Formats: sequence, structure tokens, C-alpha cells
Amino acid sequence: MMSTPLLICHRRGAPIPCRGCLQRTLVSVVNWFWQRRRPVRKLRLRSRGDHGDAVRVDFAELAPDVLVFLGQAAYLQLGYFETLTRLIRHTPELVEKEALSLAAGAALTKHQEIVEILRAKGADPAEAMEPFRAHLDAFRTSTLGARQRETMLTVHITAGILDDFYLALASSYGETGRRVERVLGADHDRQQLTQLLASTIEADDEMRGLLSMWARRLVGDTLLVARAALLPARDSDDVEKVEPVFTALIAAHSQRMSALGLSA
Repeated sequence: MMSTPLLICHRRGAPIPCRGCLQRTLVSVVNWFWQRRRPVRKLRLRSRGDHGDAVRVDFAELAPDVLVFLGQAAYLQLGYFETLTRLIRHTPELVEKEALSLAAGAALTKHQEIVEILRAKGADPAEAMEPFRAHLDAFRTSTLGARQRETMLTVHITAGILDDFYLALASSYGETGRRVERVLGADHDRQQLTQLLASTIEADDEMRGLLSMWARRLVGDTLLVARAALLPARDSDDVEKVEPVFTALIAAHSQRMSALGLSA
């Protein structure tokens, strides 16, 4: 059984990966998921607003504590909001400001609604989010593009993959999970943003190539965030148990890329 390496530089004995180790891990994780060819249990991620009989993966053994789940989910939405508002400040075009503001507003609403779920469970939202702040801020900073369209694509890809992931994971938490499903399943209001991306990709061959390469880099980074949320401080034997959901995440990502005019 093939396993992916832990995010620790054993060669240096450090608890944080060196650049070379992290790059090798990214390649190993992404290749591992793409190269698997064994038949696996079919998983259909729910469409937005679809609460029908979707096949679910049983995360009972691997799902983190509910407050961990909620803290991560809340901080991710806050991060999308911060990235989008940063783009608004640096965008002169009013049409683009409007597209970004709609997406930012939706992310902030989702953050606030997950915060309310935390409060309903008697938790302090700031305390619940704090353990993930440094890690998720580093992820967000590392995926900011040098150009506006790159960062727009970052939000489209990372929010798409991670929202799908947290929707699938929510099934482990009973009524709390169902509340989170309703929050994350609401409209993300990124349609105008994706139209801007699609128009750029169609009109500019150079940007199409650049954005295609940028998207491939983002997938590896984002899958590592999802994996760390589900399998913190574990060896990789448990990855097989959740292989169906990662297979579905990649399939849904491929559909989003095709809709933009990019190949995954």
C-alpha cells in the first residue's frame, strides 16, 4: 500500500517542513490521488441546494471534534472574505468591484452563520478559530497571485474544493452538520467573478496558459489543507478510508475548470 509522506522534515528533525520536503509532499499527494486506478466506492458530492439521497463517506473514525470542524470552517470563510476585500481595494473597475463584493458578502454571511452555530454550542468563536489561524493564514498568503485574475482564480478553486470537502464532512455531526450543510450549500455569489475569469481566458491566450498553470499548483495546496483537517498528526494509512471523497473533490474541480475553459 502506497502512502504519502508526513509533513515533517525528518532529515532535519524539525516540526515544520523545509521547502524541499513540502514540495515533494505536494507532488506525492496529488500524484497519489490522480494515479489510483482501483475501483472505489462511488461518491456523489451534493449539488448546491441538493439535499437528496447523496452517497456519503463514513467519517466516524476520522472526523475531528465538532468544535474543531466548526472552527476551521468558520475561519476559512473569514479568509475568503479577507482575500476578496483585498481584491476590491486594489481593483479600479466598478464592474469588478461589484462582482468581488457579492462574493465577499456571501463569504462573510457564511462565516457569521457558522459563528452562530459555535455560540449555540456554548463555544467562544474566537477561541475555536484561533488554533487554525496561523496555518490557514499561511495557506491563504501562499496562494495569493501576483495578478488580480490569479487571486480571483484562487478563491474560485480553493473555496470550491474546501466547501465541497466540508459539505461532505458535515454528515458526521448530526443536526449540527445539517445546519452547516445549509450554510455552505447556500449561494456563494461567485457567478460574476467566474464570468470575469471565463472572459479573460477566452480573450487572452497568454493569460489562459498562466491561469492553467496556477490552477494546477493550487490543487495540491488545497488538498493538503483538506487532508490536514481530516488526518492531523497521523500516518497515511487512513488516507484509503477517505479516498472516495478526494476522488469526488477532484472530479468536481475538473468540472469547474472545464466551465471556465481550462483543463484540470
